[in-house]
Amino acid sequence: MKSFLSFKISKQLQFAIEDLGYENPTPIQSQSFPLIQSGKDMVGIAQTGTGKTFAYMLPILQGLTFSNQLQPRILVIVPTRELVIQVVEEIEKFSKYMTLRVTGVYGGVNINRQKEAVALGADVIVATPGRLYDLVLSRALQLKSIKKLVIDEVDVMLDLGFRFQLINIFELLPNRRQNVMFSATMTADVNELIHDFFQAPTTISVAVSGTPLDNISQYCYSVPNFYTKANLLKYLLKDNEVYSKILVFVSNKKSADLLFEELEGCFTTEVAVIHSNKTQNYRIRSIENFNEDNTRILVTTDIMARGLDLDLISHVINFDTPAFPENYMHRIGRTGRAEQEGTSLLFSTEAEQPTKEAIEELMGLEIPIIEMPSEIEISKKLTYDEEPKLKEGYNPLKDTGEGKGFHEKSDKNKKHNLGGSYKRTIKKKYKKPKTKGDKNFNKRNKNK
Repeated sequence: MKSFLSFKISKQLQFAIEDLGYENPTPIQSQSFPLIQSGKDMVGIAQTGTGKTFAYMLPILQGLTFSNQLQPRILVIVPTRELVIQVVEEIEKFSKYMTLRVTGVYGGVNINRQKEAVALGADVIVATPGRLYDLVLSRALQLKSIKKLVIDEVDVMLDLGFRFQLINIFELLPNRRQNVMFSATMTADVNELIHDFFQAPTTISVAVSGTPLDNISQYCYSVPNFYTKANLLKYLLKDNEVYSKILVFVSNKKSADLLFEELEGCFTTEVAVIHSNKTQNYRIRSIENFNEDNTRILVTTDIMARGLDLDLISHVINFDTPAFPENYMHRIGRTGRAEQEGTSLLFSTEAEQPTKEAIEELMGLEIPIIEMPSEIEISKKLTYDEEPKLKEGYNPLKDTGEGKGFHEKSDKNKKHNLGGSYKRTIKKKYKKPKTKGDKNFNKRNKNK
């Protein structure tokens, strides 16, 4: 196996790698380093948790010389605010012994503070597409000096609707630049973006989406409804030694808030919830508390399934079966990172069986079902989405209009609206002239 010592890197980077305790590069890091260092365009297809940030930053930092210029030379675009913060922190770790200015910009906070930050100068800008585009439009930031562009989690960006901003950012960048793109899946939209803006890129594929990670144990519970799932989850989480650090995924923000209310009564300050409606400060604080073990249980939507490096998660619990099989892979990739063992549990209802089967087909294996403990109360309470919706059957009376409520219109309601009476009177009094020039025609007819 290769080691980082085989890479031709500076002593400053070697010292930083030693401090981080890294010895051997991951497959994506080994394959990316010589390619990015050569200056060629590259597309990397890799799962979450394979060390992508280090894969692109190590060769970029190796080739980055000291400069006093204000405008950035490296641009890294990521889909979420949390990922901006994380990537900035990672770059600062890698460049610990280098003189490097790194600035992160993202939405949800005061843009004026970020304008001031970029005005001070930066070598590397890490940004979400929307805020980056706003800063460029306001002329607070210029992209004319960008030499290398990195787009991480590009498939997520396109799913979130950032295609417009990405294309406009591409148009503002210098033509002579190196493009590096990472994605967990190669969709038609991603392929189109590569075709339009990359120059003969080399594709590296490592841990293709759908490949189950060997160090993650997967199990499934068949559960009838939401509130029974909540009862099962509360039962499992009472064992805080086994379930020491838990990430719980739900399908939407409404379900996240509903589940948080259920769990908060049992676990109080041990549980937190994150989704896109929460404020930026709340989200950052919740992540920090989770990483520092002040919070044991974090309930979230798929916004957290990609990119974020959360430390030593013992279990990922899929409270809902994700609609897209790839999302299941991104979710479970939150555990079992850095060669640690991890466990994934899937709570699946009868209605969710088709999506469970799609996940199993994608992975090429069957998720073993384990029996639900007999102590779990089967709840008869249903959420609004689970309640049966009444549909009106065929009603022949509705078609014929001869039901009990049918009656003939009264005479006054049978009248047709002919317009205002004034218009009708004038029209009758002054008829249209025979010709345009015969101004006295109406007058002669009136005197007859």
